[in-house]
Amino acid sequence: MKRRLSKKYRVPKLDMEIRFHRTIHEPQHIHRAKEAGVPTPTIFLVDTVGTTIVMEFIEGKQVKHILDDLPPEERLHLCRHIGDLIGRLHNHGIIHSDLTTSNMILTPHGRVVFVDFGLSERSMEMEARGVDLHLMKRALQSTHFKYAGQCFDAVIEGYTQAIGESVAREVLNKIGEIERRGRYVSERK
Repeated sequence: MKRRLSKKYRVPKLDMEIRFHRTIHEPQHIHRAKEAGVPTPTIFLVDTVGTTIVMEFIEGKQVKHILDDLPPEERLHLCRHIGDLIGRLHNHGIIHSDLTTSNMILTPHGRVVFVDFGLSERSMEMEARGVDLHLMKRALQSTHFKYAGQCFDAVIEGYTQAIGESVAREVLNKIGEIERRGRYVSERK
């Protein structure tokens, strides 16, 4: 059960609107992701008044907790698969907006299930795709720093296979542009 609790620092009317909006849109994006071929939890109930979503519990481990301990070939294979799933999302106009290894669960059967679509949105824009993948890159750098470069390269391999070479190149260019923005660069050139 995912219940969106009130945030006391928000104006009450705005708080309710945000919680209501996210409670409606998250299950829709989960369903669209499933249609795109991306494993997601099954939604059982959506309560807009109580801002609660009842969904399937996914048995497994967060990728965050197992990625570093995998043998190198398995790690890269898993990252290529994750990249493929991200490409499927983007092909269907779904931007996850919180792509971290904490929001991916590896089941005992070897499936990767994406969870937490609370911030997701619909977009085909290169900027949105670039920001989505940039967040994935930053998550790898902060949590899996020993293997971040290899893992991100493998993610991009899988992403490219899913989305096509020319679009992937555009998205990579956009990631480069995002990284050159002042907030992400220690020294402007």
